[in-house]
Amino acid sequence: MDSRGHGRSTRNADPFSYDRMASDVIALMDDLTVSKAAVIGWSDGAIIGLKLVIANPGRVSRLFAFAANSDPSGIYDLSDSRMFENYSQRTRDEYEKLSPTPVEYDDFLEQMEKMWGSQPNITKSDLRNLEHPIWVAAGDHDEIVRRTDTLFIAENIPGAGLLIQPEVSHFSHLQNPHDFTQDLFRFLRAH
Repeated sequence: MDSRGHGRSTRNADPFSYDRMASDVIALMDDLTVSKAAVIGWSDGAIIGLKLVIANPGRVSRLFAFAANSDPSGIYDLSDSRMFENYSQRTRDEYEKLSPTPVEYDDFLEQMEKMWGSQPNITKSDLRNLEHPIWVAAGDHDEIVRRTDTLFIAENIPGAGLLIQPEVSHFSHLQNPHDFTQDLFRFLRAH
């Protein structure tokens, strides 16, 4: 699914939050009468997956969380990042093609930046209470999420798997979709 304000999903003036986006997932699952699901998330989607399993453990059977951070300090300063500038241009182009509000990208980005600057706030205690099959994954050249934060998440979830994919970055699913998909299927078959 597209998160609030992403892709073809709508948004309103309410501030973005990972908790709100996780509640959107639950609302969609309820609408589709899906009682429990395996969750696969990338970047913000991985954070939403963690929020789902923390707040609604009965609704998630397992979680593959690729490139999540636990709090804002878990990401690098991207203000001078040429890579992130290129990514932002790509997201702008896609937003303008897909969004029901195609001329409001700057407002959308401002809402996202406010969220990224103050969230998530996932604690060691939140992670230690999880009992689901979870793989915490990242690219070995992730230029957005600090490896120390990836390790913090994996080390504090009891029994979590840690997967560091070689020769890829935060954008592993685009850089090496074959290996990304094979790892994902390996996780799903194992649980």
